[in-house]
Amino acid sequence: MNVNRTFRFIVARDHIMRGVFLFCAVFSIFALGCIIVFLFASGLPFIGKIGPGNFFGTEWNLHTGAYGILSMIVASLYVTALSTLFGITIGLFTAISLYRFCPPRAVAFIRQLINLLAGIPSVIYGLFGLIIIVPFLRDTISPSGVGYGILAASFVLSVMILPTIVSVSLDALNAVPKNYYEGSLALGATKEQTVFKVMLPAAKSGVFAAVVLSIGRAIGETMAVILVIGNSPVMPTSLFQSVRTLTANIALGALELSGDALTALISTGVMLFVFTLLLNISFSLLMGGEKRGKKRAAKPAS
Repeated sequence: MNVNRTFRFIVARDHIMRGVFLFCAVFSIFALGCIIVFLFASGLPFIGKIGPGNFFGTEWNLHTGAYGILSMIVASLYVTALSTLFGITIGLFTAISLYRFCPPRAVAFIRQLINLLAGIPSVIYGLFGLIIIVPFLRDTISPSGVGYGILAASFVLSVMILPTIVSVSLDALNAVPKNYYEGSLALGATKEQTVFKVMLPAAKSGVFAAVVLSIGRAIGETMAVILVIGNSPVMPTSLFQSVRTLTANIALGALELSGDALTALISTGVMLFVFTLLLNISFSLLMGGEKRGKKRAAKPAS
């Protein structure tokens, strides 16, 4: 009798948990659908109203009704590319160091310190950049005497994406079978040759995932960027120049604007969504092509 009750309880619990998981999955899809409908239903008609030529123009002036976002698109791409370059260079070498070149007792401690960076609010990064990085660039590096701009924002963002790059890359390296490492050493390769020519290529899918996640974090960051980039809606011509990104443009006007100006911000959000979507599609195609290549290489020759 007790066995039947226990069995019925387990079956009922399984059904309940399946329902909970199904609800969470459906809710996630529903939330994404609502966001997509909101963005495109409001943003695309506005783009058609003012014309793609005006929307992708270089002038943003609310007083004259100019809603060109090309300068902000370019600034966003510059900041994202530069911060990702800095972050990947530092983060990947940090992950490699923790993987095989750091004393084992120090690995857990150092990794925990790096993970703490992810818990710091973005506004704190922005304040640090505003008080430390911007004056440093202005007084020591900038030829124009301006510390705000793309370089300052890139330095701040590169630190913010470090935990993602280090953690995901290190997990990918640790997931590679240990016999790869041991076999390479047995064949006479040095530790450095083994890590960079055997283990790192074997973990490249995980490293690519870290890159995609870091790009998504960098292109979507708002508060820290607002504090250090200057926020002038002009076309970037220098790393030391006050410019504005897409996310900063939305945040600066979302609570104050109305009418066509607010709709223009929603259209800006459409562009951000498209960028993120293209990034994820590109990553999926890249990984899919890699898997198909491995399958073809694994097939025996006829």
